[in-house]
Amino acid sequence: MTYLSSAKQTFSIQTDALQSLANNLDSSFTEACDLLLQCKGKVVVCGMGKSGHIGNKIAATLASTGTPSFFMHPGEANHGDFGMLSPNDVLIGISNSGETAELVGLLPSIKRIGVPIVAITNNAKSSLAQASAVSLLLGVTKEACSLGLAPTTSTTATLVLGDAIAVALLEAKGFTAEDFAFSHPGGALGKRLLLTVNDIMASGDDIPLVSQNDSLKQALLEISSKGLGITGITNEQNTLVGIFSDGDLRRTLNSPIDIQTTSIQSVMTKGGVHINANALAIDALNLMQSKRISALFVVNEENQAVGALNMYMLLKAGVV
Repeated sequence: MTYLSSAKQTFSIQTDALQSLANNLDSSFTEACDLLLQCKGKVVVCGMGKSGHIGNKIAATLASTGTPSFFMHPGEANHGDFGMLSPNDVLIGISNSGETAELVGLLPSIKRIGVPIVAITNNAKSSLAQASAVSLLLGVTKEACSLGLAPTTSTTATLVLGDAIAVALLEAKGFTAEDFAFSHPGGALGKRLLLTVNDIMASGDDIPLVSQNDSLKQALLEISSKGLGITGITNEQNTLVGIFSDGDLRRTLNSPIDIQTTSIQSVMTKGGVHINANALAIDALNLMQSKRISALFVVNEENQAVGALNMYMLLKAGVV
């Protein structure tokens, strides 16, 4: 058998197993999700060996999608880590055979403190299944391993079943993209959904501003000194009445003007594009892209400039 044919056979075996698992899902899945949804504590996932590796991932997925969860290693639990479990928790026990010694050895203690168990197993008559409040059966008849020994199809089915549980609970809780971002504050999604314009904008003396009575030369000096590629133009009431950007400069230089004497008011873009400080940074990015500009001003309710930002600042903050 060639590498390619072996790979295709592996895909075929595992795809068939997943389709069978989907077709055979019944009310037990609903019961398991209801039990997990009503959990007042944490969902504790427990499994040994390959099942443990899959369990770790399931716990992480649950935790990041709104269901507080962690993984408890059954071997370590038998030597002290059992204290991680509390009466308000629900335990997901994972064992293909349902007879994994380290996990089965914990069952009496789990029952003693009244923690309900959701079993994920391939053996309905196993010790794990019999001790559980709900059993989710994998129905795997063949491992992808040609020897029929290495956990392959069974671990894939377990992983997908865990994902199905996490997604079902996510939808039942009305978990949003913003909620997901709060669970991933350091990730790209967190930055895109949590950062506001106020978090990254230039403010105070760093805002490039000139008076409408100033000259074009003074405006260019302000742009150069503040480094945002733009300056705002204000009137006597400090209201933002216009902007002057690098693009405006290129257009202005095509005209026969004197930068020393030309008033910035006569060459500025009136009004300009603005945004609120409480807006999301991603909204500022979308606004810049839609208007095809590289910088904009942040204004308050009186249309006074309270900040400014450009594309580089969004890039540096990880929004782009």
